[in-house]
Amino acid sequence: MSVYDFKVKPMAGEEKSLSDYQGKVVLIVNTATECGFTPQYTDLQELYAKYAEKGLEILDFPCNQFGNQAPGDNEEIHTFCTGRFGVTFPQFSKIDVNGENAIPLYQYLVKEKDFKGFDAGHKLTPVLENMFEEKNPNYKNEPDIKWNFTKFLVDRKGNVIERFEPTADMKLVEERINQLL
Repeated sequence: MSVYDFKVKPMAGEEKSLSDYQGKVVLIVNTATECGFTPQYTDLQELYAKYAEKGLEILDFPCNQFGNQAPGDNEEIHTFCTGRFGVTFPQFSKIDVNGENAIPLYQYLVKEKDFKGFDAGHKLTPVLENMFEEKNPNYKNEPDIKWNFTKFLVDRKGNVIERFEPTADMKLVEERINQLL
């Protein structure tokens, strides 16, 4: 099994098979428009502009499960992302990444790469750790998506290679992408 076995819903149009991305390096991201990590759209767009011609695809999946930070419908989200951040990479319909309504793609992703912790050097790590510790002292041992802008790196064969939490340094993400291109 690989990510190519899944279908997803674009913001507009019919279901799309991820097999359409065979042979590409893919970064799958759950996003939100009103999050402290929302400025990562700039970093993601820069990566896309820099590496798309070499075979990088970034797939954006808005998700409102974390603090209701992705309000609005698909059109409003798309307008925000293109207008404010110049996003040109593919955006998909708003989804759930956790729980009983999580789309099958995300159920698969978290089984392939579980949570390994937040980047110790990031300024928001203590805030996130305290928040999760209060809600669930066992959160570190559960593979679910913890927050917006969690990223999964997929190689050209559809294998999930690495998971990056939102606190991961984007330079590290770029380095890993380069290794696969």
